[in-house]
Amino acid sequence: MSVALPVDEMPAHEHAAPLLELRGICKSFPGVRVLDEVSFAVWPGEVHMLLGENGAGKSSLMKVLCGAYHPDAGEFFHKGKKVAIGSSADAQHLGVAVIFQEFSLVPYLDIAQNIFLGREPSGWIPGTVSRRKLYRDAQRVLDNIGFEIDPRTIVARLGVAQQQMVEIAKAVSQNARILVMDEPTAALSDRETELLFGLIRRLKADGVAIVYISHRMAEVFALGDRISVLRDGRCVGEVDPSLTTPDVLVRMMVGRSVDMTYPRTFAATPGKTLLEVKGLSASTGIADIDLVVREGEIVGLCGLVGSGRTEVARAIFGADQAGAGEIIFDGREKRGGPDEAARLGLALVPESRKSEGLALMRSVSDNLVLSALRKLFPSGLFEPRHARRVSDDLIGKLRIVTPSARQTVAFLSGGNQQKVVIGKWLAAGARLFIFDEPTRGIDVGAKAEIFALIDRLVAGGAAALMISSEQTEICHVCDRAYVMREGRIAGELARAELTEENIVRLGMHHG
Repeated sequence: MSVALPVDEMPAHEHAAPLLELRGICKSFPGVRVLDEVSFAVWPGEVHMLLGENGAGKSSLMKVLCGAYHPDAGEFFHKGKKVAIGSSADAQHLGVAVIFQEFSLVPYLDIAQNIFLGREPSGWIPGTVSRRKLYRDAQRVLDNIGFEIDPRTIVARLGVAQQQMVEIAKAVSQNARILVMDEPTAALSDRETELLFGLIRRLKADGVAIVYISHRMAEVFALGDRISVLRDGRCVGEVDPSLTTPDVLVRMMVGRSVDMTYPRTFAATPGKTLLEVKGLSASTGIADIDLVVREGEIVGLCGLVGSGRTEVARAIFGADQAGAGEIIFDGREKRGGPDEAARLGLALVPESRKSEGLALMRSVSDNLVLSALRKLFPSGLFEPRHARRVSDDLIGKLRIVTPSARQTVAFLSGGNQQKVVIGKWLAAGARLFIFDEPTRGIDVGAKAEIFALIDRLVAGGAAALMISSEQTEICHVCDRAYVMREGRIAGELARAELTEENIVRLGMHHG
């Protein structure tokens, strides 16, 4: 489906050549096509909203735009003339600047030094910097965007909103005419957001073209002149905000038909409550978290990236300290850290298996028994033969593809590494598994195996709390799901209500 504005309803400037246009952009990584014939254009003095689910291709498209990715196919046009963008320098020369969610500031330099990093004004003596000119020029840029602060302030002392302003000042100092903002209000208060909106309107009046990525519907309709929607690496439509509604945009974002790739028998009557969380809060940004997980069910924990899903998982497991609330496991209150969690029977399969779930330079066998050392060797003496028997049994049970138990785990495929992480918790006797993005970075076949394994675990009486950015996985695998937004539970969806559209609607701002 493609939705486009009729020519007679387009703004007058759209009949002229756009400031920058991308045509037929394609980009693939091994086994994944992230952009498929995407065309996108921006005109001076407009805010072009870019929407799409996690993984729709928004970030990849912006990385092509700023020269970080080189497309496999496609063309670029600047003011109607064909150009090449093969590097970040090429994009900067055309006036493109990108402000990503993760800032690119040097924390222990001051504001002025960050704004002109790599472009410092020269002093009278060759090889020196004119500090007087540096701070004068920085003050002029800050005044231009309405940011009242001393340019000598160290960036590490600034809040997130102020760092955002420094990033914008850096872009303005480069004479950026195309400014890309990726979720710029994700960590801002309402007051800070209003200040940012005022700046965006001033930049727009100055003729700057702004590409704005957001999941907040209120922002889309408050700021947007046009909206483009990406889905599965394709642009499925371009609409005028005045001619659409939030519900239409949600349907455009999630309207694909998906095969039931991971069928399972859902828990009609789950068992007893295994995990109960009441009023859980932590300094990581989560607050008032209430959830329940019962034996024999897979419960989803979903929401947008940055909504607090991982923070909830880490607080429950004890990897992050909870500031308030109760965590009750199998009728007993849990108060300690990961050691106590493991002893009680909780398992965390983290989002980053390589940095947090595995000892990469150790063998498959070592990794499989790592979390069960106290259980397997209560005397405190390690018995290699017993460890080998346990690991060989798990390798067979989980169908881990490895030449032997002695193989270094770093050399296994992503799917087999994930099985090893799950296996070490099976050896430890875990009864509740918290899966954080269990299928990230693994192929389709391995995904099906991981989900079949999770299904077998809960069928055997265990329970699972599963985080996934892929809404289809939540809908096809989970018995029910909690949806998060801005560090809180926005709602719970029963099995009959568990659709991609409902997840997106709860996870996004409509007001």
